Amino acid sequence: MVEMITDPAEKRLIARTVLEALTEWFEIEESREGYIHDCADWTFLAAKDDDRIIGFLCLKKTGNATVELAVMGVMKEYHRKGAGRKLVEKAKEVAKAEGYEFMQVKTVKMGVYDDYDRTNLFYISCGFKEFELFPLYWDEANPCQIYVMSLN
Repeated sequence: MVEMITDPAEKRLIARTVLEALTEWFEIEESREGYIHDCADWTFLAAKDDDRIIGFLCLKKTGNATVELAVMGVMKEYHRKGAGRKLVEKAKEVAKAEGYEFMQVKTVKMGVYDDYDRTNLFYISCGFKEFELFPLYWDEANPCQIYVMSLN
């Protein structure tokens, strides 16, 4: 089940719980803390298995027609079981209902790290298309791949 969370403190608690369990992807403490802080102001979707939080996704407005999937995490034991896909599907519904035409997501370029290759393949399987590569957006070791999808 995926539900929208509106309470800022609850958003931060969920984000902290999930992101601190996923240090392979969120190992830089400063970045992780930034997501945890900023998520309070973003559209926040939480995935649950019964009453247990198993993942979340945040949407951030980046333009009049575009929303960014700013951060997403699913507990490892729920990877490849549909939770991430359900979060993305719900995010698409919410973004479209809010009048957005496009959704974008940033990740590390395919071929740099195995963990991020799986992330790239996940986004592609959800319907995202390669948009642009920024080799130095983060730093040389982490070239930024931007994916985009039409919500129409």
